[in-house]
Amino acid sequence: MRESKLTKSIAATLLVALAVGPVPKALARAQDPAPPKVPVFGVQTAAVVVDVVARDKKGKLVRDLTTADFSLFEDGAPQTVESVRIVDSAPKGAAEETGAAPSAAAPGRAAPSASPAPARAASSGAPSIIAFVFDRLSPNARKTAEKAALSYADRGYVEGDLVGVFSIDLALRTLQPFTNDVQAVKAALVRAATQGNTAFASEREEARGRTAAAGRADDTLSGLTGSNPANATTASLVAAQQAFDQMQVNMLRTFDALERDQQGYATTNGLLAVVNGLKAIPGRKTLVFFSEGMAITANVSSQFRSVISSANRASVSVYTIDAGGLRTESGLKEARDELALSSRQRAEQEGRGDARGTGALTRGLERNEDFLRLNPESGLGQLADETGGFLIRDTNDATPGFRRIQEDMRFHYLISYTPTNTAFDGRYRTIAVKVARSGVSLQTRKGYFAVPTEYIVPVRAYETPALALLARSPRPEAFAMSLGALSFPEGDRPGLVPVLVEIPGNTMAWAPERTGGGAHAQFAVVVRIMDEQGREADRLSQEYSLRSASDKVQQARAGSVLFYRESDLPPGRYTAEAVAYDALAQTASSRVQTFEVPRARPDAQRLSSLIVVSRAEKLSTDEQTGSNPFHYGEVMLYPNLGTPVRKSLAPVLGFFFSVYGKGSAPGQSATLEILQGPKVMAKTAVALSAMDARGRSQNAGALPIGSLAPGAYTLKVSVPDGDGVQTREAGFTVVP
Repeated sequence: MRESKLTKSIAATLLVALAVGPVPKALARAQDPAPPKVPVFGVQTAAVVVDVVARDKKGKLVRDLTTADFSLFEDGAPQTVESVRIVDSAPKGAAEETGAAPSAAAPGRAAPSASPAPARAASSGAPSIIAFVFDRLSPNARKTAEKAALSYADRGYVEGDLVGVFSIDLALRTLQPFTNDVQAVKAALVRAATQGNTAFASEREEARGRTAAAGRADDTLSGLTGSNPANATTASLVAAQQAFDQMQVNMLRTFDALERDQQGYATTNGLLAVVNGLKAIPGRKTLVFFSEGMAITANVSSQFRSVISSANRASVSVYTIDAGGLRTESGLKEARDELALSSRQRAEQEGRGDARGTGALTRGLERNEDFLRLNPESGLGQLADETGGFLIRDTNDATPGFRRIQEDMRFHYLISYTPTNTAFDGRYRTIAVKVARSGVSLQTRKGYFAVPTEYIVPVRAYETPALALLARSPRPEAFAMSLGALSFPEGDRPGLVPVLVEIPGNTMAWAPERTGGGAHAQFAVVVRIMDEQGREADRLSQEYSLRSASDKVQQARAGSVLFYRESDLPPGRYTAEAVAYDALAQTASSRVQTFEVPRARPDAQRLSSLIVVSRAEKLSTDEQTGSNPFHYGEVMLYPNLGTPVRKSLAPVLGFFFSVYGKGSAPGQSATLEILQGPKVMAKTAVALSAMDARGRSQNAGALPIGSLAPGAYTLKVSVPDGDGVQTREAGFTVVP
């Protein structure tokens, strides 16, 4: 099969995007020739572009809508539709084959020719992009998925289509990188249907049985009254068995909850990776997801929203197929069984006048919410509906539904509008598209997070408020925080940049829990790393959900939160922009720091950042085997991110740096200086340690500062490298 230059270009871009992460803009520009410019969904300072599929009552595509037929609302407010364009990449004659003829005008309306036809945004025959993603499936479900997917390869494939095949287990596996080799695609689809999956055991039936047994034990114990010694002995045995049953129930339910979280994170992380790779290609892309239901627990729900948001930003329409097919039992069975058990427990407790189960009942209701989300109509339906696709369910033959997916791929409208609300406030904005013609239904995306679109990794839901704050001027400054972005050019990771953010615990708001007592805090830390051209080079983040007993809150507030992540960057100058956002108090603070990743030959000497040491923590034997650049012998060294050094507590200044590359010659040394402005206050030589097995010379020590007056100082290290001298500096402040 002969590939066009355009197809090769797009395939190469997709391969790089999904193999090693998002495509750097420099690489994307190097592809020649560039793909045709098709508008991409997203919020910019200009227009938002939304793709729409229109069908009549018989399910046929409606191809003759005009700008006058559409109205669009954002957060309920009407928007001006600026243009409507058509993307039609179907082969010639495909409309006749599928029966997708133009729709007749509604009674009382002017003929379609009364309004100008939309312009075409892409030429016929432009390659369509489709990703097949297989979730963990049972053997029967794999057969259903294989049949549906092969129907595309056998009858729906159009020459030039770029197709990738992926599977999700505990990690994302690429079974076939994007290609237009249909035979390779078919082989990958067969592999997806025959591969094994990690078995997740479910002990819910056993847990329910033991819970019921514990309830019956209460009835038995209530009947064993009086002074009969036999009753006392029996009661003791029953109570012991009841305690054992309850212990088993707690263990099984804890494991079940953790297991469902693990499944949910694995699935959503895999989908995020595929969506983010597809972002590199302009225009509408199709993702077909075969699953038997998504484990969207309360812990995973935020990540699930991130999948939907990222898909909308990347113009990826997700079509979900319930590969479980026709079921003998409803997808709501788990929730129904749990609810029935909870109801029986509550009735028995009330009959005994026992209110001890209220907390357990509340937890049971929370579990029921999780089981409701397991129903394919819940997670799979929401994922498809909010990204412009649809769910195929309750069938053992998904082939007819797949024909509709193929039609959507090749014909749709692009509606362009400029939001009346142009602020990047990080909030989720709903989109509703309506059509004036009766009998026509629409598929389209349901909304987006209002943040700029130029991001290299997917935007998670908890990041959006923080990222919106970075776009504001002035930036927030509600509480204390510190930022450090450092360079430690390890032998196998010359672009290693450890990033740290420290937040005092007493700056975060704590709120009482709604049930069960205690208190909680909810905040996020986001660090955006920008290159010299102002483009995002990396983004590091963490959402913190802290829980504490009420009497331990003050103890928690007395500590601090230390955010630590590592980035790998090519040589160059960068700016780290950090923001900490307190979701409860709705307050935030930000910090900015510039840093450099030096350029050096692999065999040349390289000098790390110089850090002032805040404290050292002894590591366990297992922890000492890690690769953290701050591991020094048996301890972990923590950088001082700006906390003043009290010489009355410790009249010494700890320091640490590493030298990489060339081996240390006997007697080679570094020079350490303490400066105040241009004035040298102290100077000493430090012999460099020998290179270790990792090819680094780690150097730590302490300098006396008892004679220094309070004020701001600079610590400077200089290391000769044969061609000159390399230097690094770190600032610190001395207080009495």
